[in-house]
Amino acid sequence: MPGSRRVYAVHAACIHGVEAFPVTVEVSASGTIPGLTIVGMADAAVQEARVRIRCALRASDFEIPRCALTVSLAPGDVRKTGSGFDLPIAVAILALTNQIPVSGLDDYLFAGELGLDGSVNAVSGEVAYQLLARDNALSFAGGQGGTHVPVQGVACGILSHIGHLRLGIETALGMPASTEVPADPLVSPLDYGDVVGQEIAKRGIAVAAAGGLGMLMIGSPGSGKTMLAKRMTTILPPLDEDERQEALCIHSVLGEPVDSLLRGERPFRSPHHSVSVAGLVGGGRPVHPGEISLAHGGVLYLDELGEFPSTSLQMLRQPIEEGSIRVVRVDGAFTFPARFQLIAASNPCPCGYLGDRDIACRCSDAAIERYRTKLGGPLADRIDLIVDVARPDPDLIVRGAEGKTSSELLEDVIRGREFRSWRVASQRDGDGHDGPTSIDAAIASQALSGEGKTALLEIARRKHLTGRGIVRLARVARTIADMAESQTIEPAHLMEASLLQGRRGDGEAC
Repeated sequence: MPGSRRVYAVHAACIHGVEAFPVTVEVSASGTIPGLTIVGMADAAVQEARVRIRCALRASDFEIPRCALTVSLAPGDVRKTGSGFDLPIAVAILALTNQIPVSGLDDYLFAGELGLDGSVNAVSGEVAYQLLARDNALSFAGGQGGTHVPVQGVACGILSHIGHLRLGIETALGMPASTEVPADPLVSPLDYGDVVGQEIAKRGIAVAAAGGLGMLMIGSPGSGKTMLAKRMTTILPPLDEDERQEALCIHSVLGEPVDSLLRGERPFRSPHHSVSVAGLVGGGRPVHPGEISLAHGGVLYLDELGEFPSTSLQMLRQPIEEGSIRVVRVDGAFTFPARFQLIAASNPCPCGYLGDRDIACRCSDAAIERYRTKLGGPLADRIDLIVDVARPDPDLIVRGAEGKTSSELLEDVIRGREFRSWRVASQRDGDGHDGPTSIDAAIASQALSGEGKTALLEIARRKHLTGRGIVRLARVARTIADMAESQTIEPAHLMEASLLQGRRGDGEAC
């Protein structure tokens, strides 16, 4: 680089929600009082880069420029966050002052945090950075440490120390540590064969998994609700490539482990009922995705549903319907993917023993009514299955009785999903989902047999179902029919669907 050059720029990026947007790091030198100024709406972590860069350059035997350096992070009207700008700023300063070769620097997107000894450390969001680099036909240069997640179509290099840049960018970068992904998914230690005496609940779980339906389990403490929920990922098909990439990006941004995702396992999230709204649906400053996005492609389990604040529960209505959540803050609008399988559990009353065959309930009628009211409302209206889970007979546990295993339930789920895909394709329904519109179309096109229509009418009258309740019942029955590989909905399918819909009082919205 000629000595007369006074400005140099490199490619960088900043995390915005779960995506990375491009940032150009420009460094300009002038002959005034020595110092380093960073402009471009940089937060505290970015401003602290001045200290880390100065110490890292000194520890690496680079010369500290004795001039005024101005660092501009463009675009200047978007807030920049995080410590990932350390590396691109340092690279731009060294290139501007002719202390490293500049050949090839324009072909890389840099992101890394500098240690005071000159080491370069990885930052959260590596997958998002790699995706941005791929979209802009660039290679990615990051720091060491953490779990490297390979992204198809991106050349990735690791810079372990800033001093290695004296050799040129191509020589300085090393290959990332290989992430060994088993050829076959790791066999989960959890299996439905461990859960005895809950065959009806298992059937409900399988129907929910096959149809992507929401499910609420109601039962006394110790009945096995959490055991049932935790094993649901074992009966869901592995993540496909698109789902895995989306889930990897979300987990990478938050610094969550990704080993199970790399094996194709679906995520399972179980937030405590004390979780804040921001922690559940996303928010904070800077804005980050919440638990519902971490459950994207997998299962969101809400234990003790009645203990969750009503505000938090009502925030789930949009992502359940749309598969995403939109969070609007001063910094802008953020859209996070949130397509998850909702499984919830609750006690039947505050003490938990209403209806128990052995232990008497101690709650008053007013307390029971208040508790049930918390389980109602718009969110409950979006839960398709409500299953009673009773405590299993101790004799079954002592004798070691066996029921359906995860592999057997998985066969039912895959059969139902494959039949639905075939049926939808044959009907030329392009969305591939059985939402209310497709159910209405199925009823109109006589997807119910003649006996099925009669059974649906009888159930609707007996349970006082509204139009929405009829659609919900038909949706569950359609899933059961798919699992039975039946093109029409028969009375047996509707009867089982009505059983699995369980406790829906006459006063509850349907």
